[in-house]
Amino acid sequence: MTPRRKKRLYLVLLVLIGIGGATALGLTAFQENLVYFYSPSEIAEGEAPENRTFRVGGLVKEGSVERDDDSLDVRFVITDTSQDVPIEYSGILPDLFREGQGIVANGKLNGEGVFLAEEVLAKHDEEYMPPEAAEALENADGEPPHSMADK
Repeated sequence: MTPRRKKRLYLVLLVLIGIGGATALGLTAFQENLVYFYSPSEIAEGEAPENRTFRVGGLVKEGSVERDDDSLDVRFVITDTSQDVPIEYSGILPDLFREGQGIVANGKLNGEGVFLAEEVLAKHDEEYMPPEAAEALENADGEPPHSMADK
């Protein structure tokens, strides 16, 4: 091999290593920023990761909302009609948040099985439910909730 070919080979290898390293870094960063959705049934089965951000969705269980009088802390339970997940949130809830309402919360599951929400999103009208939450409800008991049955 001539010195010129050797130099080209090293240059090509260096470029390929650089591209491979940049691709690996990009895929790693992308994987860390993915936020998965889990239903209350999947959380009860132990499929959801602890101390990693993910989404959970379902209906706010009737009679489960407890507000702290001295702060913005609120505790409530969401259900997919099969399993329940307790949620703790500190902040201002959306105006459309209420019992029986479909919601999606972003946050982490702690060691006691309580979901510590960083953000709570409520549906925006009477007919809408987040697709993930509607699918979880359908899979939980085989019947869509009453607001989804009208569609």
